[in-house]
Amino acid sequence: MAPNPQQKKSSGSGSIKRKTNPTQKSDGQVSNFKKPKLSYNPNKSKFNPTHPSKFPKKEYQKPHGENGEVGDSKKQARLRSKELAQARKKIRKKHYTLEQELALLWEKMRCRNISKEDRSRLVSEAVKKMQGKISEIARSHIASRVLQTCVKHCTQDERNAVFTELRPHFISLASNTYAVRLVTKLLDLASKEQLAEFISSLHGHVASLLRQMVGSLVIEHAYCLGNASQKQTLLMELYSPELQLFKDLVTMKQNRLEDIISKLQLQKSSVARHMTSVLQPILEKGILDHSIVHRALLEYLDIADKFSAADVIQPLSGPSFVRIIATKDGSRLGMLCIRHGSAKDRKKIIKGMKGNIEKIASDKFGSMVLVCILSVVDDTKLVSKIIIRELEKNLKELILDQNTRRPFMQLLHPDCSRYFNQDDLASLNLSIPSLKANASLLLYLSYGEPDDEEANEQDKDGDSDGDIQMNEGGKKDPFKRRQELLVDSGLAEKLIETCSEMAEVLLKSKYGREVMYEVAIGGSDGILHPTLDEKLLELYEAIASIAAQPKVEAEEHILEQFHSSRTIRKLVIDCPSFATVLWEKALKGNCAVLAKGHSSKVISAFLETSDSAVKKLAQKELQPLIKSGDLSLPKPNESATDK
Repeated sequence: MAPNPQQKKSSGSGSIKRKTNPTQKSDGQVSNFKKPKLSYNPNKSKFNPTHPSKFPKKEYQKPHGENGEVGDSKKQARLRSKELAQARKKIRKKHYTLEQELALLWEKMRCRNISKEDRSRLVSEAVKKMQGKISEIARSHIASRVLQTCVKHCTQDERNAVFTELRPHFISLASNTYAVRLVTKLLDLASKEQLAEFISSLHGHVASLLRQMVGSLVIEHAYCLGNASQKQTLLMELYSPELQLFKDLVTMKQNRLEDIISKLQLQKSSVARHMTSVLQPILEKGILDHSIVHRALLEYLDIADKFSAADVIQPLSGPSFVRIIATKDGSRLGMLCIRHGSAKDRKKIIKGMKGNIEKIASDKFGSMVLVCILSVVDDTKLVSKIIIRELEKNLKELILDQNTRRPFMQLLHPDCSRYFNQDDLASLNLSIPSLKANASLLLYLSYGEPDDEEANEQDKDGDSDGDIQMNEGGKKDPFKRRQELLVDSGLAEKLIETCSEMAEVLLKSKYGREVMYEVAIGGSDGILHPTLDEKLLELYEAIASIAAQPKVEAEEHILEQFHSSRTIRKLVIDCPSFATVLWEKALKGNCAVLAKGHSSKVISAFLETSDSAVKKLAQKELQPLIKSGDLSLPKPNESATDK
């Protein structure tokens, strides 16, 4: 290609430079020569023949104005762009102004230092602005929070107006992520009539909402706030269509599903099939935190066959187990999983609880699940490794609490009515009817009819096959299991050491004194004897040394304090070894002083005990006090040990 005569290469850089204008003077002065315009290059920009800037000035005619006059195109273009911008601004302002105004009011009304009058005024203003649009605002991410604050602080009439406007939209709002908090807030502040109206509006939607993570929160909230009949109404939605049709024939006395089925003469199989279709998706989605689900599962296990019951136990035995044991029905459901689960299921349950043992023990219902594990599971090595070790870490605090002391009391004195009420003891004996009825059948199908030697071998190996354990719980001897968990694991020794270290605190504690009493007497059936007799003697000496301290007016003596005096009195009556140490180290020679006041009950206990050796120790010194009237023995009906 021939070089352009108007261009030349630079010797240094090789770049192409345009030649200087020939009309340019050499002295730097520039002539009036104008550079010609370049022609339009179609490769650089797309040519638009309709655009005014592409026409020559002479040929382009300015557009006419509104009055027919020729106007300035640039001015009109600017005016048109301004008008469009203002129109867009108006549209945007219409769409967003209400939310912005509500946000500004919300920032003022939620301040802590605002007066009640000012907040009430701002709330009323916000409620007026929202009238007619509350259902839309409830679904907004920001405005719904404003509405929640207004519902919390508004008057009852304003709250009723909000409830009335939202009434047709309750079902859709219950499944909305942003509106669910507003719905639960309305339920908390609703009257009895409004709550009943809301629960009636859920008819036909309970099962579908329970399958949603958001909707299930509303159902659970309504279930917890409702009375017994309203709870039963919500549960009937999960049973079967037949039960919903004839629910008026059922009285509140027949609150169990099995009783309802027998009264209405329905088939268990049809009800169980419907409940399976309802509960199976809930189990698959892992929505297991709600008490209504726990109650429904308990009722289902009462009527389910053995295969359906096993299908429920298996998904619950794992990491999700911790989530279900925080409610009354959930803890019972968990205990059924432990009692009827296989060895593998129990292993999964215990391993899933790792790291949460102390939290579970502090819960009223979770602590009973630990009690059930200690009473049923035969794999004592696994239980000691996970449960016992975690309980030992914070032993000083756990034995002082009403709930966390329960596992220790079960090991020291199983199923004692002093430490477990009738409801707790009943929950420990729950079972699934279909699995319990088929226990002997499963045993026969698995092993055939065993002879005596095989039966003995199976009894020794409690965890040989999980299917055999499904119905009767643990097969190991209860005393042997307790000994392995309490003594062989080292827990008993640490308990005695802790009681010796905290003797005064435990004796004066309402719940700690019970642990102290059971440890000091060696547990039921003498489980701590004779292995830990030396350690127990150290504990007796620690208590006696505290009792030997002189009385001080500023502090209440251990023999005068309400809880400690009764506990020591019970120990004197029930434990001769302790009574001997206490007499020799603390009471001998001081009975004349201690016979006055509340401590006289401890002194008189030496004459009430059935041990003749203890009576002989104190009789010589106490007999003169009885004759002089300084010490009086209690009446037979008052001599019973205090609980």
